[in-house]
Amino acid sequence: MAKSLTLALAVLVAGLSAAPALSQDRPTLTIYTYDGFAAEWGPGPKLKQGFEATCNCTVNWVAADSSIGTLRRAQLEGPSTEADILLGLDTAIAGEARATGLFADHGLDLSHLALPETWTDAQFVPFDFSHFAFMHDTDTMQVPPASFEDLIALPDTVKIAIQDPRSATPGLGLLLWVKAAYGDRAPEIWAGLKPHILTITREWSESYSLFLNGEVDMVLSYTTSPAYHIIEDGDDTIKAALFSEGHFPQIEVAGILKSSDQQDLAQQFLAYLTSPEGQKVIPTTNWMFPVIDLGADLDPAFATLPQPEKTLTIPEQDITANSAAWIDEMLAAVQ
Repeated sequence: MAKSLTLALAVLVAGLSAAPALSQDRPTLTIYTYDGFAAEWGPGPKLKQGFEATCNCTVNWVAADSSIGTLRRAQLEGPSTEADILLGLDTAIAGEARATGLFADHGLDLSHLALPETWTDAQFVPFDFSHFAFMHDTDTMQVPPASFEDLIALPDTVKIAIQDPRSATPGLGLLLWVKAAYGDRAPEIWAGLKPHILTITREWSESYSLFLNGEVDMVLSYTTSPAYHIIEDGDDTIKAALFSEGHFPQIEVAGILKSSDQQDLAQQFLAYLTSPEGQKVIPTTNWMFPVIDLGADLDPAFATLPQPEKTLTIPEQDITANSAAWIDEMLAAVQ
């Protein structure tokens, strides 16, 4: 009996001693992203829960106020960054991100993706997409403008809120949308929009709040934004105005840092992110389209959303080479 008790105590002590070692053996995957993604109502918590159930690891979200902010932080930290993955960049800043040399090839087969165009990028993995559009409320604006020129022609009392292209990816998306649609006429369009611009906010959430509070008539957002109001509020009065020029897309992406000591784990996470289980989280938490065909698992509200007949694009190399000058051009016209 005494021998058995001694043995039991020895096993208990050994187990307690081993516990910290087991905990230390559980790897941590650190992901830099924007605050909305990591928020309790965003995709982050559910993706963390789902992936941790399969990986015997810990997912650590580190949130910045914007996806551009995550890139700037990683650039400042360089090879010493704790980030294994940057998540939430988009194709408008992918070229700038690629030029930093911070990103490794993802090594994944992405042939199963369903995007507006075939995906061939070796470094960045897409996880959602939509098109930029101006929201309006049919209770106050029954007939929205059908082009930028229509918007310009409205009385100056019609106000819009947009985002700063230097700090917010939607703001940069609008800049590229105008440039893709009008080319050298872009300064003319910006000058025409100036009387309608109530404010240029640092981030999307600030300008969208102005719209919801009735302080502006229209706000730059996404063609998928009405799905939130339909599903969460039971409100179908918020609509996206479709423009005859076509619309510019946003495809959000994630990339693995070369400096990460968790390359395999990071690759596993990106594979999970583009799997049916991971993609089912995205639509009703990030309010964007998934990058795979979810079939019946996609809320029917998304199928009711009108979408652009024409998608506008600008080659990545042109965006990287010219975006700074285009931003200066826009600011000179609206300030």
